[in-house]
Amino acid sequence: MTSPKSLSRTTPSVVTANTIVSSLLTVETRGAGFTDLSSEVTKFLRDVHAREGAVTLFIRHTSASLTIQENADPTVLVDLATALDRLAPESAGWRHDTEGPDDMPAHIKAMLTSTSLHVPVLQGAPALGTWQAIYLVEHRARPHRREIVLQFVGVAE
Repeated sequence: MTSPKSLSRTTPSVVTANTIVSSLLTVETRGAGFTDLSSEVTKFLRDVHAREGAVTLFIRHTSASLTIQENADPTVLVDLATALDRLAPESAGWRHDTEGPDDMPAHIKAMLTSTSLHVPVLQGAPALGTWQAIYLVEHRARPHRREIVLQFVGVAE
């Protein structure tokens, strides 16, 4: 194991959460793929006058998911979709196919990713890295209406 050349950390900030605000975000997907939710999350935080705390996203479905991934190079999302298709192909002989051949693979892909995300909020914005974005991942081939619960806990102005 190697030691890092240097470490640094900012002075801790301490806040007492005085606000819990929730909202339901409805997203119409176009079928399998990634939908960037970053601007909607930022807008929610702005609307609730969030200052410092955390925002949680929770998707209320079993065949779609949430993830934080790169937002600079769109081929990353293509490669991620390819990897998920290889991990859970439609042609694997799944027994559960009530809603079609993409039904069980969609459940597996959702299990491999996340149904919720927890993102720190600093100075009123999600504390995402330069190349990060928050995505809804639709795992079904046809369009769906997806519901995501947004909840901010922290200090608001």
